[in-house]
Amino acid sequence: MQANDNVPAESNAAADGPELPTLAVEIGPLEGSVPSLEEALHQAQLKADEYHDAWLRAKAETENVRRRAQEDISKAAKFSVDRFARELLAVKDSLEAALAVETASVESLRSGTELTLKQLVAAFDKSALTEVNPLGEKFDPHRHQAISVVDSEQEPNTVITVLQKGYLLADRVLRPALVVVARAGA
Repeated sequence: MQANDNVPAESNAAADGPELPTLAVEIGPLEGSVPSLEEALHQAQLKADEYHDAWLRAKAETENVRRRAQEDISKAAKFSVDRFARELLAVKDSLEAALAVETASVESLRSGTELTLKQLVAAFDKSALTEVNPLGEKFDPHRHQAISVVDSEQEPNTVITVLQKGYLLADRVLRPALVVVARAGA
């Protein structure tokens, strides 16, 4: 046994000194600050809720903007040929009118076909669809497709015959021109 084990608890407390008044003095200022801390916590929680709500609204608005943009892109893709299709309706109407004539002469058919072709070319022009007719030009593998290479009096790699015209849509090759090219070293 130790020497301190036989000493009653009251005498240990007396040996340490007067603790209770010191505790009361320290607790006193804290008791007044508890409501202000609770109020500060409440205000901070309100502010956090406000920020969270603003964040949720901003997130929802961002999703709405993204959804609307996707819908606009979808509509633009869906209706991108609208103007071109409207132009082609006049061409179709002209062809149907020509077929409806029962006693047409060769001259009137030719004249009607030429006018219809002019309508089609006008529709192409309005839609930035341009014809590639490279007769006499240097062969360009990006715009031309060589079907044959033949001996010729013309300069080597020159297009000497166009079998089928090519087309560009806003400077992008829609269909390459099918061509015959002069042989190099002929």
